[in-house]
Amino acid sequence: MSRKPITFALLTALSMAAAGCGVADYGRAPGTVQITELVASSGAGSLAFGGYLHSDVVTNVTAGGVTTPTRFNDVARVTFALILKDPGAPGITNVPSAQNEVQITHYRVVYRRTDGRNVQGVDVPYAFDSGMTILVPATGSGQQTFDIVRVSAKLEAPLLALASNGDSLDMIADVTFYGRDMHGNNVAVTGSIGVTFANFGDA
Repeated sequence: MSRKPITFALLTALSMAAAGCGVADYGRAPGTVQITELVASSGAGSLAFGGYLHSDVVTNVTAGGVTTPTRFNDVARVTFALILKDPGAPGITNVPSAQNEVQITHYRVVYRRTDGRNVQGVDVPYAFDSGMTILVPATGSGQQTFDIVRVSAKLEAPLLALASNGDSLDMIADVTFYGRDMHGNNVAVTGSIGVTFANFGDA
């Protein structure tokens, strides 16, 4: 008799762990979210967005004649659109409705290198999760900005050393966005963007 509570607790813990790891059924929703644009901007610049991110690991900021080494987060901007998995038949096109709208709730950023060296905190910055709240409407598009490189990443390996060693690191940032449609079905979509980390020259 004593095993039943233990078994139930274990199953509950495993269920919660799986949910925390992003393990879910993303195939039930009749509609899906499409990323129509994913662009990024260096936090050290003027927020000019582009299809590739040049991330400055340390920026010298001069104010009142005093120069201070400063680190900025880098931001990205994503644009979503909603499409149906079943487009319909010729002459009878299916159109998304308000019931197909998707509420994006959070996102995850994972960095990787094309040479296969992907140990977090050694070869690439640590992956991270963060919240995001945006409704992807039935028609039109939804757009949101978010952090794609955190300030803390520039204070840790491998980015910290780039501030002084003159090297650079080329990576790809994979960003997965998670949400639910109005029926409670899970929805996820992933976009990618190239990133070069270095101590770029300051204006």
